[in-house]
Amino acid sequence: MNKLKSINLQVYIMLIAIVVIMSFFTLATDGAYLSARNISNLLRQTSITGILAIGMVFVIISAEIDLSVGSLMGLLGGFAAISNVWWGWPLPLTIAVTLVLGLMLGAWSGWWVAYQKVPSFIVTLAGMLAFRGILIGLTNGTTVAPISNDMTVIGQGYLSDTVGMILGTIAIFCFIAWGSYQRKARQNLNLTVPAIPKETVKYGIVAILVLGAIYLLNDYRGVPIPVLILALLAVAGTFLARKTAFGRHIYAIGGNIDAARLSGIAVEKVKLAIFAINGLLVAVAGLILSSRLGAGAPSAGQNAELDAIAACVIGGASLAGGIGSIYGVVIGAFIIALLDNGMSMLDVPTFWQYIVKGSILLLAVWVDTISKKKA
Repeated sequence: MNKLKSINLQVYIMLIAIVVIMSFFTLATDGAYLSARNISNLLRQTSITGILAIGMVFVIISAEIDLSVGSLMGLLGGFAAISNVWWGWPLPLTIAVTLVLGLMLGAWSGWWVAYQKVPSFIVTLAGMLAFRGILIGLTNGTTVAPISNDMTVIGQGYLSDTVGMILGTIAIFCFIAWGSYQRKARQNLNLTVPAIPKETVKYGIVAILVLGAIYLLNDYRGVPIPVLILALLAVAGTFLARKTAFGRHIYAIGGNIDAARLSGIAVEKVKLAIFAINGLLVAVAGLILSSRLGAGAPSAGQNAELDAIAACVIGGASLAGGIGSIYGVVIGAFIIALLDNGMSMLDVPTFWQYIVKGSILLLAVWVDTISKKKA
């Protein structure tokens, strides 16, 4: 119960931080920060970091780390651009091969960590350097452009106003239906359930936020495709983490690996699968990045791993393992995007942007450390 209260407190703190940050930048930009166009750009920025953070949080929950996701995203995005521009592959083949490569390269890192017992810090640090080198070699140090119009839809496309509203409405009904199912399941097990008025307020707030966001985005061009992809992956990741045996095994390994092994969990196989899933999500982010930029570049994805790790820590994941949530890291990615977007609009020098994000990351880890000492 204390753990649940702690998680809820973290969510409330993050939501308050979002309100404060948005209020500050809205005043500083004379309202331009909350324009439909900027909110659309803001959410598209969130999508790439959010997808990386979803994969990263599984790694962090298992008490490991992955420093290679930025370079791997650049490599996979560069490969997609090369296959599309230079080799002329059809889009479905480009997507399929890129995803398979992400899965295989993620599993390769996982194999070293799980079966060869090489620390994940070293394995992924080596991967960060190697993947960047391969990317530069493949592209000959040049930008690969322009990618096809079909591929640009992945990162630059939008849902129509009608489709966006329909999908939003369906999502709300599914959320309510799932909540009702869980409520009945808990009642059947004689477990405590939230009061109906409290549940109704929660559903109402979710409906207002979802439909309000879609309405605002429709005022510009519609819901961006990358945002839809992030939402689907967040739902899938949440289900995997909270409703499957595999998800429980990840938390068990991060909480106490020896106890997990003694309880019969195949630790090596789970860790291999975690890194493979992470690689797959990096491939998705790479496809979105290249299609958003309209090109593959040797420098693509630099420092993206830092934003992903920061999103996880800000979102409540513990670097010691065993603690973390998908919705938390998505909110963390949104906070990172809020800061990046706001500081860019105010023309804050790049060095100050790095200092601010570094300070926030340090503060988040410090708060996590303090909370553990009190516990």
